[in-house]
Amino acid sequence: MPNEVRVKIVSHADIVAARQEARALAIEAGFSLCDSTLITTAISEMSRNVLEYAQTGEVTISLLRNGTKSGVKIVVQDCGPGIADIGQVMQDGYSSRKGMGIGLPGTKRLMDEFEIRSKLGNGTTVTMKKWNWNQ
Repeated sequence: MPNEVRVKIVSHADIVAARQEARALAIEAGFSLCDSTLITTAISEMSRNVLEYAQTGEVTISLLRNGTKSGVKIVVQDCGPGIADIGQVMQDGYSSRKGMGIGLPGTKRLMDEFEIRSKLGNGTTVTMKKWNWNQ
């Protein structure tokens, strides 16, 4: 199995493909079913944002090794309009649309590391890591 997988996000079917790839890498990294579900949920949330706000993007899922510890790194990139106020969108309950407003802050809570970078007119990149603490 490769150590890195890239999935272009242009349709809802691509979200399913990204989830499947992430689950396979998470299992290879030794994650439990519960933790692999958290990883796939995070990918679903971020990929849905790509479709809703930017229409296209890419998810890169990589295996991580840090000594005896393993994990996964997920990078979700788009070339959409960007986010004007990252602080605002990271607040619980905020929604720029009709959603529940749990996407970005909820996803951050699912992962061990979470970083978001965005520039108006140049898109958004979210980098997330989940470590397998049960090794």
